[in-house]
Amino acid sequence: MTLVWGIIASCLYVEIFIVLLLVLPIRSPQQWHRFFKSRFLAMISRQAQTYFYLLLFVLVLFLLEAIREMRKYSTNDHTHTETHLNVEMQHSMRLFRAQRNFYISGFAIFLSLVIRRLVSLISGQAVLLAQAEASMKQAQSATSAARTLMSQQKTDDKQPEAKAKPAGDDVQVDELKKKIADLEQELTKERKDKEAMKSQSESLNREYDRLTEEYSKLQRKITISSSDKSD
Repeated sequence: MTLVWGIIASCLYVEIFIVLLLVLPIRSPQQWHRFFKSRFLAMISRQAQTYFYLLLFVLVLFLLEAIREMRKYSTNDHTHTETHLNVEMQHSMRLFRAQRNFYISGFAIFLSLVIRRLVSLISGQAVLLAQAEASMKQAQSATSAARTLMSQQKTDDKQPEAKAKPAGDDVQVDELKKKIADLEQELTKERKDKEAMKSQSESLNREYDRLTEEYSKLQRKITISSSDKSD
């Protein structure tokens, strides 16, 4: 591998490492966004667009060169292979190198585009997360402000009622007195009913005792008369 293709292969390995860093969950999108917006990268980003397109142009040139060599050595005449075995092996080796260079340059171009896209997506995700967090805080503050306003409105609604309350105190006192009088009447009525029931129960007890005595007297008379008849 020549020096130029060694540099391109090194770029490919670096791109693979960068893609793995961006894809693996090592850092959060906010941390990557802060890293992308750092002073060092801000200084580089001023010329990053130019460097990116320049690198892409160079890689495309090497890709076209690799394609040209592949077509050159793949269309080789394979006649007289036995007499020109050494030349055939050299052509096969050069075709293999052209194919290797084609894959190296192609993957380098592809990964450079992938890295650019990943950086933009991660930055966009970080911005969206920041906006979502700010919207959440704003919604929470708006909710708390609405609750305070509702509580203040309730207190304001209660204050006129409290101020108007003395005007209706007399009416409420009269109603309470009327209810107390009604309750006293009901209580008196219940006491009278209780006393009447008590007196009625006492009279019933006395009548029961009288009937029991008469029954016992009658039973004694029957017993005496039956004994006399047997004698």
